Amino acid sequence: MTQDLNRRQFSAGLVLTPFAAGGLLAGCSRIPDTVRIGVAQPLSGPIAALGQDLLNGVTLAVKELNAAGFNVDGKQVTLEVVSVDDKSDVETGKKVAQQLVDAGVVAVIGHLNSGVSIPTAPIYAAHGIAQIAISTNPKYTELGFPTTLRMVANDNLQAAAIASFSAEQLGGKRYAAVDDGTPYGKDLANGAAKRLEAAKKSVALRQSFDDKTVAFDELAAKLKAENIDVIISALNDFQVLALLQALKKINYTSVRLLGSDTAKTTDMIKGDGIIDGLYATSPVLEAKEFTAGPQFLEKYGAAFGKPPAYGGHYSYDSMYVLSQALQLAKSAKPEDITAALHKINGYAPVTGTMKWDEKGEQRYAAVGVYQLRRGNWELRMRSDRW
Repeated sequence: MTQDLNRRQFSAGLVLTPFAAGGLLAGCSRIPDTVRIGVAQPLSGPIAALGQDLLNGVTLAVKELNAAGFNVDGKQVTLEVVSVDDKSDVETGKKVAQQLVDAGVVAVIGHLNSGVSIPTAPIYAAHGIAQIAISTNPKYTELGFPTTLRMVANDNLQAAAIASFSAEQLGGKRYAAVDDGTPYGKDLANGAAKRLEAAKKSVALRQSFDDKTVAFDELAAKLKAENIDVIISALNDFQVLALLQALKKINYTSVRLLGSDTAKTTDMIKGDGIIDGLYATSPVLEAKEFTAGPQFLEKYGAAFGKPPAYGGHYSYDSMYVLSQALQLAKSAKPEDITAALHKINGYAPVTGTMKWDEKGEQRYAAVGVYQLRRGNWELRMRSDRW
């Protein structure tokens, strides 16, 4: 079952009525008939495909769990997805986070952007609601809330991967580091630049934009003037594509670009062959890299008519681990589920396992480096110790 709170007018009355009518607290059982799972992702705007992919992963898992007769403490329970669109915007994110709280969700899978996950975290934490995010900025889990949990490796490891691979494998002489101005992008680019400088590499150009900029003619001219041969990018995929077109326009294409995980998308295939090399680091390892990946990809394609765009397999796994936490807690109280998530070494159908440390970081997480070749992202290296 799925509801989208952004497709109808939201009010407390509208949300509470189904609780009473549906008998969610029927009898003496502590377990309601229906348990609501919140999903907060960007479902509109330039990175909507990524947010929709994360929602799809949860939707697919819930469909399978319901079909299998999911139960908690011996009682069959219907899982219901309540989805909201955070629009990659801080204020919208806070608004929809409160909507999910008011809707009675027991946990939230969201958000994608670190710049939205961080300011919404106190809203969920105030109600003991676990927030399982794919956001990678380390500040998210440094807030000190037991409710902040991360699906993948954080940007400390990703920054180390960017610096290590670009310094040792790309052999650049003059580097540029550019970002999208978000907490995610700026901190990641700064971290990578500091590590490059520590490795005695010249970061000749460092520049921030906002996360909507697509006018890069001036930047392209600066890159050419500074004779940059490796670009470290924490821009979104559509921004990288715009930058590639700007470089092509001035015939400065003998460069390589190493992007972050927001550039490692299917849309980036449009940029294949424009410059000498397109690479990307990502803590979001591809489904096909895991033993169970092909089976997941087949099911996902059958359900949605296309392959995953980003991290749908991680949100799918997160939902399965969350379902196990519900069973371990034998409760639908958010604080009980959060406590169970910290204890669990959950079986994740695609990636194998999810286990969180006391801060909410994944104990088993790695960062891969990929190269775009012949229309596909091919794994070059992967490590959990960059």
